[in-house]
Amino acid sequence: MSIAPDRPQGRSWLVCAGLFLAIHCEAFLRHPRLYFTGLLWLIVGKRVRGRNLLSPLIGSSRQAYPFWVAQREAKTWPATGPATAAVQIVVAIDARHTPELLAQTLKSLSRAGKADAVVVVGGLSEQRLPEDGPQDLRLRWANELSDLYQDLLHRSGAWLVMLNSGDCLAPGALTLVANEVHGAGTIIYGDDDLIDRRGRRYDPHFKPDWNAELFRHHDYLSGAAAVRLESALLGSLPPLGSPDWISALTRKAVDLAANPPRHMHQILVHRHVRPNPAAPPMQRPHIETPPTVTVIIPTRNQLELLKTCLQGLQQSNYPELDCIIIDNGSDDPATIAFLDKLDSPFFRVLRQPGPFNYSALNNAAVAEARGEFLCFLNNDVSMIGPDWLMYLIGQARGERVGAVGARLLYPDGTIQHAGVVLGVGGGAGHAHRGHDPVEPGYFLRASLPQFVSAVTGACMVVQREKFLAVGGFDQDCFPVAFNDVDLCLKLNAQGWQTLYEPRAELVHHESKSRGTDHSGEKKVRFAGELARLKKRWNTDRLVDPYHHPALSRFSEQFVIGL
Repeated sequence: MSIAPDRPQGRSWLVCAGLFLAIHCEAFLRHPRLYFTGLLWLIVGKRVRGRNLLSPLIGSSRQAYPFWVAQREAKTWPATGPATAAVQIVVAIDARHTPELLAQTLKSLSRAGKADAVVVVGGLSEQRLPEDGPQDLRLRWANELSDLYQDLLHRSGAWLVMLNSGDCLAPGALTLVANEVHGAGTIIYGDDDLIDRRGRRYDPHFKPDWNAELFRHHDYLSGAAAVRLESALLGSLPPLGSPDWISALTRKAVDLAANPPRHMHQILVHRHVRPNPAAPPMQRPHIETPPTVTVIIPTRNQLELLKTCLQGLQQSNYPELDCIIIDNGSDDPATIAFLDKLDSPFFRVLRQPGPFNYSALNNAAVAEARGEFLCFLNNDVSMIGPDWLMYLIGQARGERVGAVGARLLYPDGTIQHAGVVLGVGGGAGHAHRGHDPVEPGYFLRASLPQFVSAVTGACMVVQREKFLAVGGFDQDCFPVAFNDVDLCLKLNAQGWQTLYEPRAELVHHESKSRGTDHSGEKKVRFAGELARLKKRWNTDRLVDPYHHPALSRFSEQFVIGL
């Protein structure tokens, strides 16, 4: 007998139509001009351009998630029946702090699938359970956390699902977990949302696939995870005094795991509350022996921008530093005079006249670089503080790290770059573009160091040896656009993962030196480079592992895709 999920099949088309209308009314009232411009682009057949405008407005609506649940979740939720594998699942519920919410958690278990045991820590006694509660659960009662630990010691090999009272498992969730464990290592996790006392779901957390750097700062697994109780884990359970034993046990399981956690792209748990992660401290990183770094800056005219950039570079507190400035045919007398006087042991000027080819310019400079690490820097970047390079090098020294990028701000203070998301608009987009940097972003993703698929070359650090190992920038296929994305993907393919470091923060006066790509000839060139990116890396079809498929591919704002 199948487990019938409480999913949108039961919603009438009238409810969906009402939600659809509410979403579009809200989008129109918020930004009428943008809304009508987006509609106009759709009407004239410019679908990508239209959806790029409309998706952030529609996906950020308060009614977007209810509509997604009604329309999309049913289509993506797997059919569930009896588990196909013989798997022992134990559910542990911490009811010490909110015992009054235990009944609704237990009620959700009756539709979640088979649990071989349900252990309740604290909370109500068996005699006080409500009469209309589930009667077929294999309940065990533990007065304290120590009693739970004693119970778990006898369950080696079982899978443990940990909940707080008030959390509700989605219908069929345990069956989905049981069917997923084959070859899954020792940890499985899913997505979650919040649920209020009236049963209304909101604030979904559509999580990235496994991201070890993000997990260092934010336990985004706990609350919707299952861990295998192996002997190593049972022999080192977290202390009884741990303020959040669920998170502590999850972190211990991750530390001991031989394989990365597996992500299920399903809402498995409706949570009563969700703890807020904290941003990492901003203290200056300590590097015992700082490696040498060569900063590479292409430029052409725009003397004031270049001076500002170089002044910030000289104020950096990084000790082992030199700089190569690649002059791409400056014809402004003041710029030429400035560069002629600049040659010194710290600054070197390479003359590379000719058509602008970002990749070729930087590759030529790398051939002359002395540093163990390379810092590619645009001439229209200015520094906010002295520590930015220390943060970037601190991350780039990692054995498995490839390119490292900074958080870049527009001159108005909003975010210009917080990592690159593949697939946005069929190519790639900047995460959290336009966000207020004071705001944490989507579940602190704008504020936490994390692995990403790519970073912009406007400020990028990479070890010289790794850069050369993948052939550097592709100056034939990507002379101007997407060369940074292509480089990062080549590094990723070799096992050197790209990383975003928000504690390194700079201002980017984007494209002031060479202009935008909106003129006729530049549009043709840009379209060709985008086509080559799609052909080489399938960016119009692949799903970025760090950007959930439920999120819009037409927005850089982490909004729901409708």
